[in-house]
Amino acid sequence: MENLTQITELLRASPILFAVVSGMFGLMVGSFLNVVIYRLPKMMEREWKRGCSEMQGETPATGPVYNLVMPRSACPGCGHKITALENIPVLSYLILRGKCAGCKTPISARYPLVEALAGLLAGSVAWHFGFGASSVAAWLFVFALVALTFIDFDTQLLPDDITLPLLWAGLVFNFNGGFTDLRSAVAGAMAGYLFLWSVYWMFKLVTGKEGMGYGDFKLLAAIGAWFGWQLLPAVILLSSVAGSVIGISLIVLARHGRNVPIPFGPYLAMGGIAALFWGHQLAGLYLPGY
Repeated sequence: MENLTQITELLRASPILFAVVSGMFGLMVGSFLNVVIYRLPKMMEREWKRGCSEMQGETPATGPVYNLVMPRSACPGCGHKITALENIPVLSYLILRGKCAGCKTPISARYPLVEALAGLLAGSVAWHFGFGASSVAAWLFVFALVALTFIDFDTQLLPDDITLPLLWAGLVFNFNGGFTDLRSAVAGAMAGYLFLWSVYWMFKLVTGKEGMGYGDFKLLAAIGAWFGWQLLPAVILLSSVAGSVIGISLIVLARHGRNVPIPFGPYLAMGGIAALFWGHQLAGLYLPGY
């Protein structure tokens, strides 16, 4: 216990050390986020198929246990089980030169990218907020956004398993005044959901098409729950600008088809991270005295 107290006081007294340790922690969490990004959509698909089978009066197909823990991670090409030494964030990828140790199949560079991004965000949070509850809460927020971003890129889905707990976590953290007061947090959650819900229905009535998914409503509601209604205009504006610039660039430079949907969740995540680090400065641009 005494050693733990000494370590705690050391991290509290040294912002640089706390940021470095937090960055290393983020790298490890990033490794787990890769599992979440890959497996959670597959777990959802299995649940949907099971539900459809039950509705049709059929016996759901059974198979081996598949969740975020089991089975052990393995190469999809040869089935080689990933050892602990092959699972060191970023470093293992570099040592293996981006290839499976068993069959030499190339490993996607996105795995170390997610790990590095989680580490960078965790270290930045620690440096910005310092040692305390705000950093722990902000870690939860940014890790959830990293997972949601890459799941949306892959599947055009923002799972309720992440967005809804993220929303409630924001309300709980702000219960006694975390990043904002509870009243602003509740109003932010309501306004975030209703704003994109309204945009969705106006777009659908005018064009007959769906411009976004319900997951986007829930994600903006979660961001509103974390930072209050005051930050929603900034988040929406930043997300829209980022989405427009990147979307147009993809169409012009990468010949991305106009009819191919572009996920909006990653851009909402960018706006949410901007609100986390520069919320007061952003809100102060249009809310004098905030």
